[in-house]
Amino acid sequence: MNDDADLPQRRFARLAYILYLLNLSFLPGIAFVVMLVLWRLPSARPLFVNDHYQQTTFASIMAGVLLALVSLLIVLVGGFNSPWTFVILILYFTLCHSFLLMLGVFGFTRANNGKPFRFFSWRSWRG
Repeated sequence: MNDDADLPQRRFARLAYILYLLNLSFLPGIAFVVMLVLWRLPSARPLFVNDHYQQTTFASIMAGVLLALVSLLIVLVGGFNSPWTFVILILYFTLCHSFLLMLGVFGFTRANNGKPFRFFSWRSWRG
């Protein structure tokens, strides 16, 4: 890919991952709404940029489901009286959250290099 021609596309694709990472870390909800607004803006966006926004939006929804619903399920199954419930909950939340953040950083790197990325596809993990 030509570095000069793809620089604006890469910038917008990187913004998608920055918003994804902000949604998972510092600005949950707010960054997701901004990401949705930018993704849904009617513009003639290249397919490369649109794919990255679609991936980060899907991954944000999946992250919310994984982090909120599974955590709720752990608490409901384990109960509030068992200390093991909170050990498992903290371990799950920390590991899952860290993995989702690492996926965002990896996607940012792929977008920065002008390559496509699918969160849940093994093809994206190869060069």
